[in-house]
Amino acid sequence: MTAPCFHAESSARIFGGSPEDYIDIHNWFDETKTCMGDFRHRALRHHTFGIADCVKVFGDFITNSAGKKVAVRYIAEQHVIEDCGGRIPSVEDWLKGIPAQMWMAKATPTILKHGTREIR
Repeated sequence: MTAPCFHAESSARIFGGSPEDYIDIHNWFDETKTCMGDFRHRALRHHTFGIADCVKVFGDFITNSAGKKVAVRYIAEQHVIEDCGGRIPSVEDWLKGIPAQMWMAKATPTILKHGTREIR
């Protein structure tokens, strides 16, 4: 069973309805696996900002197949809690684990010459 399916089944147990009611939200959280195939993909959406972004994408509520209105924020929080050891991390929690590299802090000035980019 894929992770989104696990989460969708969990949502159906918690909020009612069927797993299909929730699969799009859980697929959205885990679509970042396309750029990093291990748990580090979670740094892109599995946090407080990702939950807020999920609400922007899916709206404040969905109505499941049982006719129950469910807050998207609750579904998103459930996903993150299940994947992050029972907690909802912040973006800062993820980013503070990334060691700073010089390239991250250095801007490279550029000039445009005849429509091409040259580094000075």
